[in-house]
Amino acid sequence: MKQSLGTEQITIAVRRMPKSMKFKTLFALALTTSLAPLTLPAEEGGSGHYLPGAMASFIDALPGREAFAYVNAVTYYNGSASGSRRLNPGGQVVANINGTVYADSSTLLYQTSWKILGGQYAAAVTIPYVSMTVDGDVQIGPITGKRRGTASGLGDIEVQPLMLGWTNGDLKFGATFGVYVPTGEYEKGALANVGKNYWTFEPGLSVSWLSSRIGTEVSLFAGYDSSTKDKLTDYQSGDVFHLDATLAQHLPLFGGSIGVGANAFYYQQISADTGSGASLGSLEGRTVGVGPVLSYATRIGRTRTTDLVAELKWLPELDVQHRLQGDLIWFKFALVF
Repeated sequence: MKQSLGTEQITIAVRRMPKSMKFKTLFALALTTSLAPLTLPAEEGGSGHYLPGAMASFIDALPGREAFAYVNAVTYYNGSASGSRRLNPGGQVVANINGTVYADSSTLLYQTSWKILGGQYAAAVTIPYVSMTVDGDVQIGPITGKRRGTASGLGDIEVQPLMLGWTNGDLKFGATFGVYVPTGEYEKGALANVGKNYWTFEPGLSVSWLSSRIGTEVSLFAGYDSSTKDKLTDYQSGDVFHLDATLAQHLPLFGGSIGVGANAFYYQQISADTGSGASLGSLEGRTVGVGPVLSYATRIGRTRTTDLVAELKWLPELDVQHRLQGDLIWFKFALVF
């Protein structure tokens, strides 16, 4: 998940810049947009519900006013694991895994005028459609054979019933709580599943500084994921801590503002996997990555009251344990009415 820039509107708002730059930021759409759960090998199987690098840029933020927002995130991931890195998707032992995932997630968010503890309240739901192909060497007793699995359909929906944002000048804070619901199809023994077959609960905190004088942005999002047991495989994935960060510079361009910077992520499982299904041991996964981010924000429509923000980023994974290792490509756009 994600967030923390929020003032009143989705565009970048730097008060002392040229008129074309006078837009204001979101605060928590991040918690919503990019959370399409890509269910390649996870904590169980090598990956969890949260996709590293999903959050912590200005597009991942609330409107800062009473408003309705629609966010779409298209994600591509391709990764692999060598023979020495065995994983267990669907309750089986697999080596030499290669996986490709395409996901398209739609987020609907409404920010109210209500305040709780001084923070403006919002709620959201994210609905992902996932298509994936996975192949690898599957071990069944003493025999190992090459297999391929494909799956597509509705993934695990994320509901965010609690999103709060506070603003103090150029400094913004956020607190969120999200729940991943096991709505995606899941089959024990399948290489590819669009669902995880367990619930995940994710509290998150964010802080962001966007200079109204020089246009520099520093955004952070930290989350903690705790999941229920996969009852079909008797696999209990351990808890996970993850941190996303963005450093970017925003400048006026084409009647709006363009941002150029970098996004980095750190994802670390902090407790061991348990249950009879955890036949490979704790599999405490970790991944670290960094890559470039390009964004654009403007207002559209005859009255220029609708805000449009778009973002493109490429995030290669640089250091990985007990997971696939590959590259993530994101394209997001958001409309705030």
